[in-house]
Amino acid sequence: MSADAAIAAIKQEPGFAENVGMILVHNGVVRATSRKDKRAVTAVDVTPDQDRIETLRQEFESYPGIFRVYAEARGGHLVPGDDVLLLVVAGDIRENVKAALAEFLDRVKSEAVSKVEHMAE
Repeated sequence: MSADAAIAAIKQEPGFAENVGMILVHNGVVRATSRKDKRAVTAVDVTPDQDRIETLRQEFESYPGIFRVYAEARGGHLVPGDDVLLLVVAGDIRENVKAALAEFLDRVKSEAVSKVEHMAE
């Protein structure tokens, strides 16, 4: 997972300079504590639904002012500090890009990723 590589690829696309004034990145990492109860987490088993993520990516890429949407989700047995979700939204102005990234992130997390936390004893 490389935000730099994703951004570099988007910048090479025809129409980039004419259509993009902002790029926002979400780089999700595995936390060492549970969001629910703050208990120590030793690992997380993550299962991304890649087909659903792609459907959402395409949907958000059609939003007004959005030029390109990139998504990469890692699955498997991950430990605190591991990268787990990379989202990149490139578009015209901040109002469009901020809103798209926020909604895209929320929908990917709620509709396309499941996880099981392993707690320290």
